[in-house]
Amino acid sequence: MTPTQHPPEKMMFQLTLRRRGISDQAVLRTMEEVPRDEFVDEADREGAYRDSALPIACGQTISQPFVVAYMTEQLQLRKQHRVLEIGAGSGYQAAVLSRLAGQVLTVERYRKLADTARARLEKLGCHNVEVMLGDGLNLPPNIGPFDRIIVTAAVEQLPENLIERLEVGGILIAPVGPHQGVQTLIRLTRTEAGIERRELVEVRFVPALPGVAREL
Repeated sequence: MTPTQHPPEKMMFQLTLRRRGISDQAVLRTMEEVPRDEFVDEADREGAYRDSALPIACGQTISQPFVVAYMTEQLQLRKQHRVLEIGAGSGYQAAVLSRLAGQVLTVERYRKLADTARARLEKLGCHNVEVMLGDGLNLPPNIGPFDRIIVTAAVEQLPENLIERLEVGGILIAPVGPHQGVQTLIRLTRTEAGIERRELVEVRFVPALPGVAREL
């Protein structure tokens, strides 16, 4: 048994997700199959399956497993869906999305994170994911529309730039609130009649920043 297999931790990992209310079997199966320890720094691999966020490069974090599972479940993904993720980070959320959706475009403002995420995703065979270096809050007009959009960093208000890219029937989920402190996870659904908004749970995310980072 290799050090990165963590059988007891992985068993508790699944149990914790179920106890906290994750019930979608496809999401639970995907969370079990995607090797979270491949997406954290080597020094943090022993704690990869604990239900907590962990630091990664460029002052960012990999979200706690429950938050990843919860946001994924709220997206109600299908194999035909095209998904936009704002904030690739480690690439872990994109790897989860890749197993449940048809295509995933994940945008990252830090070159180091984008390059590392791309390499990890290629290694794991996530060939339906494209990692793009760019400003996720100010995308070029020719990108989209999308069936699902997920924002994995805190925004003080939902960017119209993203809402406009939702297909009818599409879902957008994002943490909205002050950059320092607690945010509320918001789910928007675009219907023929307009936008439906629902507040979900309180979360804590690093802030979403505009532009492409000059360094890193």
